[in-house]
Amino acid sequence: MVIKFIVKDIRKEQRLTLKQLSYKTGISTTHLNDIESNYKMPSLIFAIKIAKALKVNINDLYYIERY
Repeated sequence: MVIKFIVKDIRKEQRLTLKQLSYKTGISTTHLNDIESNYKMPSLIFAIKIAKALKVNINDLYYIERY
């Protein structure tokens, strides 16, 4: 089982740039890029900030891939 953080898909659906999301969350574009690329999992605080900025439920940010 793999847990993926699908911020990039939601961000693109909302036609936001990485820079715009960075501005709304206060998280650097570099760190957001690492999160979107699934190199890093966000802390709970960052996940909440991202969910609020994208106006979605925090559960909508995660996708569980089962084998």
